[in-house]
Amino acid sequence: MSEQQTNMNPQGGMQGGQPGQPMPKRKSFLKRYGTFFILLAVGVAAGLIFPSIGQKALSNTLDNFKEMLSVLPPIFILLGLLDVWVDRTTMMKYTGKGSGIKGALIAFLLGSAAAGPLYAAFPFAAVMIKKGSSLMNVLIFIGAWSTTKIPLLAFEAASMGPVFMAARLGLNLIGIPLIAYLTDKSLGKAQIDEIYTLNDAERPQA
Repeated sequence: MSEQQTNMNPQGGMQGGQPGQPMPKRKSFLKRYGTFFILLAVGVAAGLIFPSIGQKALSNTLDNFKEMLSVLPPIFILLGLLDVWVDRTTMMKYTGKGSGIKGALIAFLLGSAAAGPLYAAFPFAAVMIKKGSSLMNVLIFIGAWSTTKIPLLAFEAASMGPVFMAARLGLNLIGIPLIAYLTDKSLGKAQIDEIYTLNDAERPQA
């Protein structure tokens, strides 16, 4: 009896952490998806209290879900091709640390030539980090994707005039690299290393 008590922890589990091994995974799951479940519960409660708002929210959610289903599959195909075809040495050479203005320009052009909503940029950014791109160039890529896409510029020129389009583009050409540079410099080496480590940890293990 005493031997069994010795092997039991205060919570009633065996020492050595065997019964408690799922706990870290459970905490990680709650940390990652906790906000989603909270918002889901709030949305359901709001729908029950205000049915008209709940129906509109549900309709918007379904529309967004359909949009994601139409966008994400080709995005993942392109990501797979990028991961296989572009080796790490090439990516580091052209967009890694020390690539200078050339790397920033390539990142800017990649973001501007892209199509799709902003959330589709982040998987590409993750692959760039994995391949050795500098954080500054990754931030430039995301900024260009969100503000200087070529279809967006064409729409602005047609609807708001070329002067407005040129003025906004000029501000973005200055602002995006400046913001990326300041963000990169404001982060310490340990923080940047943590970003790269977390990105590697998020990749599925073979």
